[in-house]
Amino acid sequence: TMMKKNKYSDALSVSVVMVLVALDLIVWRQVLFFSPKINPQLDFLDVGQGDSTLLTFPGGTQILTDAGPSRKIISSLEKIIGGDRYIDLAIISHPQLDHYNGFNYLLRNYRFGAFLWNGIEVENEEWKILKSKIAEKKILLIIIGEGNGIRYGENKIEIISPNKPYLQSAELNDTGIVEYIRTPKFNALLTADIDIDVENYLINRFDIRADILKIGHHGSKYSTGEAFLMAVSPKIAVIQSGAGNRYGHPTKDILNRLELTNIAIFRNDKSGSISILGDDNKLKIFTERQLDSL
Repeated sequence: TMMKKNKYSDALSVSVVMVLVALDLIVWRQVLFFSPKINPQLDFLDVGQGDSTLLTFPGGTQILTDAGPSRKIISSLEKIIGGDRYIDLAIISHPQLDHYNGFNYLLRNYRFGAFLWNGIEVENEEWKILKSKIAEKKILLIIIGEGNGIRYGENKIEIISPNKPYLQSAELNDTGIVEYIRTPKFNALLTADIDIDVENYLINRFDIRADILKIGHHGSKYSTGEAFLMAVSPKIAVIQSGAGNRYGHPTKDILNRLELTNIAIFRNDKSGSISILGDDNKLKIFTERQLDSL
């Protein structure tokens, strides 16, 4: 079924609030995160060259998609949720190190309600360790794909990829879990590392208009095609890449592509962690470091 556009989207405006690096960490936490959770919040965590996104629904339910490649996730997550050590759901978009290995560090001190993944196995030592830790702790492990969803009150995550053919692809990036997030305050699209081929499939199958877009594959030139950007038509786009990474992400191609739009662009390598709050008809954006130019 085709997805309908959120009725709040047209009236939504963007309010950017810069949080300077000099701001005391305790103040940063109090201002952003220790107030009652009455609005949805989406945090793009700075984990270096990798993905990690924390979605918090009103009421405080927390869903962590990916955890980056290293222990850097621990400090980034603590800045957002303080001493809280419980995550309701973890989603592994696909089994590549820069998306899942941070969970190996989190599992030492954090509790998880369940892990969701695409069912794809890889012959990798870190992956085997993660699977064994999940089993040891008796955490529920659930396979999901296109057509599945997660609902919490008025909020919902719709899984719109991978379908069965993409799950059989030899390219791991094709198997990535794509999440369409619906809340009364904003819609968001998390795209893992999908390339333009998968994007074109989504364009033809779903209404993917969203207020917030996670740019695919850390800003690779093979993702986030022009047609896809037009179909999503986001107000805000976030690039999750690490400073000085060996892949050259984000590439000049994607930056040039984005410069032709009116989208507000944020990057973890420039601004640190990026927090987006839905409040009335505004999106409020907080950055860990002062915004730099692209």
